[in-house]
Amino acid sequence: MQILITGAEGFIGRNLSLRLRENGHGVLRATRQTTPPELAQLASQADAVVHLAGANRPDTEAEFTDINDKYTEKLCAVLRSQGPIPVIAASTIQVERDTPYGRTKRAGEAHLLTLARDTGAPINICRLVNVFGKWCRPNYNSVVATFCHNIARDLPIQIDIPTAEVRLVHVDDVIDGWLAWLAKPGSGEQVTAIAPEYRITLRDLADRLRGYRAIRQTHTVGDTGSGLGRALYATYVSYLPVADFAYKVTRHGDARGVFAEMLRTEHSGQFSFFTARPGVTRGGHYHHAKTEKFLVLKGQARFRFLNMDTGESHIIDTTGEQSLIVETVPGWSHDITNTGEGELICMLWANELFDRDRPDTFARPLTN
Repeated sequence: MQILITGAEGFIGRNLSLRLRENGHGVLRATRQTTPPELAQLASQADAVVHLAGANRPDTEAEFTDINDKYTEKLCAVLRSQGPIPVIAASTIQVERDTPYGRTKRAGEAHLLTLARDTGAPINICRLVNVFGKWCRPNYNSVVATFCHNIARDLPIQIDIPTAEVRLVHVDDVIDGWLAWLAKPGSGEQVTAIAPEYRITLRDLADRLRGYRAIRQTHTVGDTGSGLGRALYATYVSYLPVADFAYKVTRHGDARGVFAEMLRTEHSGQFSFFTARPGVTRGGHYHHAKTEKFLVLKGQARFRFLNMDTGESHIIDTTGEQSLIVETVPGWSHDITNTGEGELICMLWANELFDRDRPDTFARPLTN
């Protein structure tokens, strides 16, 4: 499909353009510099339209009318002459408000609904709450973008009412919904919303983002794998300056090699790595409840195990080329020896965070 995007230079338009190209669609871009004849030419090539052009914080109130109302009217006139094609229009929940923004967005909706009724074209008026995600302009009209940008740079943020709640949808969810609709647009006028929608207070939003900033010091990460946590963390990281794309971890070295902790999780343990010089043995202890997973990345290693109850022993030999996960089991003392001629590099996951007051680690060297 060839998809015409008005307002293509905006935050949502840039994300949408990328996703459309990923899915094999062509993108026709209309911006504020596009002339009426050029708009008509683009529309004649389009299989569908996503109308994103709009003003929400213009320099003058007249721009609300010019862009939200009159531009939409002109677009509908162009589409009326081209024949019915699917249209998605980004609207807002603020259409019910008696403000310049609300009134002019409501007027824009009216033009689109008339187009649907007159031509039978499938028109999706999508009433959005605050959309957040990568590439949104900070210090403009998105609190998430502003907070992410400033916190990532250790700049202050302003919160007038900490308990004020904001309604949010992630840009990826917006685009997922629109792509699904474009695949099966149905017919006639439709007023839709995007799910999932998240609600969070400004205080909690700021606390979460500051927590992401602190990961580099604490190495501890919370819920970043699903829902709002996933979307917010991805958005925060997208605002990092390029100079901050990398950071160091603390390395602890001795005659045996190096140990460094990479990441701690709030509920699922921690990740680290260590090295060992040829002939060096690490470990020689057992746990009652703690478990670990070892993965040799480079070199040659021997894992030895001793059952603290029965005296049963077990040996596992592995190399970096095998990509073998070796698990330590509660009640079994264990160690790892570099049996190769070069450096051993091993990745380690423990199911719980190390607690100095209760380490659950008891020395029991294994004899040769």
